[in-house]
Amino acid sequence: MQMDDKKIYLTKEGLAQLKKELKELSNVKRPDVLARVTQARNMGDLAENAEYAAAREELSFIDGRIDELGELLKNAEVIKGTSSHTIVKLGSTVTLHAKGKKDTFTVVGEWEADPKEKKISHESPLGKVLIGKKVGDKIEVEAPAGKISYTVISIH
Repeated sequence: MQMDDKKIYLTKEGLAQLKKELKELSNVKRPDVLARVTQARNMGDLAENAEYAAAREELSFIDGRIDELGELLKNAEVIKGTSSHTIVKLGSTVTLHAKGKKDTFTVVGEWEADPKEKKISHESPLGKVLIGKKVGDKIEVEAPAGKISYTVISIH
């Protein structure tokens, strides 16, 4: 898998999580599935062996994910935190005010984005608009329900 040497921005936590996943896949899951493939192969006729087909498919998926993680980690750049909380950048936690309520988001690289955890990609519509903004700045973001106006309340 070629990622065109695009930088993959990750927090320290995100990098550790990907390394942990790679280690788990390489050292635990892949050997287990390989054992299943071998065991199923020893059962006889491979043409009608559903367990063999399923194990081969799972092995192919695991190998693909291991390759993908290897490329990600090769191109990973850890987001460095600074003591400056004056502008929004990768790694910033930003509190926004919109429609009478406050929301707090952390701006992360696309591989760590998780809307349920309020982690937004710097390449998302909101993330793109937030980068470089300061406390007090007003921004507008196009959303499926229409434009939403936000005010930057704080940056951490």
